[in-house]
Amino acid sequence: MPTPRETILAALHTRLSTLSATALRGDVLPERVPAAGLLILRDGEPGEAEVTLSPLRYHYQHRAEIEAVVQGAARDATFDTLCASIGATIAADRTLGGLCDWVEAEAPRPVDLPVEGAASLKAAVISVILHYSTADPLG
Repeated sequence: MPTPRETILAALHTRLSTLSATALRGDVLPERVPAAGLLILRDGEPGEAEVTLSPLRYHYQHRAEIEAVVQGAARDATFDTLCASIGATIAADRTLGGLCDWVEAEAPRPVDLPVEGAASLKAAVISVILHYSTADPLG
């Protein structure tokens, strides 16, 4: 049985998979970036939990990361569309179907990455904060 953390990350990946960009989880950057863009969800860090007693609960602000990558002549417009679609997907259900207390994304910090012999990449890491509670930090 998966932990709440894994269930939440899998649900976030499922939401990202509905976008036009290819969504991967924990993979390396492939040699080719699809025309609609590429998203790689990284598990990130759960951070230090706040603990409440009676009942015992661990409250996390887990920081997952989405690597967003586009390539091609219209990469600025494609990147903007991709980021907007990520924001809209998260805003459509801020609890991931009741799995989280709240989900919020931070603004991307895009960079242009030159690629020898090909069009440069435009990429950014988008932090997504997942607020959730669990009865066991390992379970």
